[in-house]
Amino acid sequence: MAGFTGFHNQDLGRFGESKVAQYLINRKYQILDQNWRCQSGEIDLVAKSPAGTIVFVEVKTRRNSAFGHPLESIDAIKQSRLTRLARNWLRTKKLGAPTYRIDCAAVTLEPNLHIDYRIGVI
Repeated sequence: MAGFTGFHNQDLGRFGESKVAQYLINRKYQILDQNWRCQSGEIDLVAKSPAGTIVFVEVKTRRNSAFGHPLESIDAIKQSRLTRLARNWLRTKKLGAPTYRIDCAAVTLEPNLHIDYRIGVI
């Protein structure tokens, strides 16, 4: 996807997150939060599935896969952090103990925009 060579990584990340949010909306998910921050980190997207499950989504965006698949960067430390962040979000929102899961999405822009969405990977 031409035009992203001059973008900073943060801009690239936000672009990918917006594409994944639209991907979820197209599948009847409701976006509850975007770029939610607390002292221990950030959750890219929080959505509610059509079945009512709270879904936390980690989005990794890359221009291409020259340095490997984007989801390869989600190591055990990142997985543990995402789990803590999800629980913290639930506590903060006082939702009790709803059904939830953590999904991951890889967005690559070149040669064509592609979203590799994986359900319940963490």
